[in-house]
Amino acid sequence: MSDHTHKHLSEDALELVAERFKVLSEPLRLRLLNALMDGEKSVSELVEETGSLQANVSKHLGLLLDAGVVARRKEGLRSYYRIADKTVFELCDMVCGSLHDRLAADLEHLSGDRSSSPHRR
Repeated sequence: MSDHTHKHLSEDALELVAERFKVLSEPLRLRLLNALMDGEKSVSELVEETGSLQANVSKHLGLLLDAGVVARRKEGLRSYYRIADKTVFELCDMVCGSLHDRLAADLEHLSGDRSSSPHRR
C-alpha cells in the first residue's frame, strides 16, 4: 500500500485487504503455501510435508481456495493444489526481508550494547 494510488482505499477495499491478511495469519496455511512454492502437490503430499492431520490440511486448503490464494485440480479421487495468486511470493519475500533486516538490526544493537557495557566479562 506504499504506492500513492492506494492512499484512499474505501471501507470495502480495506475489508478485502484485512480478509487477505487474515487468511495468511495462520501458521499452518503459511506452511502449506511454503510447501506449494515448489509447485502443485496432492493433499497427501501436503499432509506429509506439514506433519498435520489430513482433516486439518483439507480445512485450511479450503480457506485458501475460497480466498483465491490456491487453485485445485481433481484427478479421480485425488485433489491437487497449486498457488493461484502469485503475489503471495512477493508478499512472502517482502515480509521475510523485512523480518531479516529487523533481526539483523536487533542483533547489531544487542552486540553493540554488550561491547559498550562496563560490566563486560
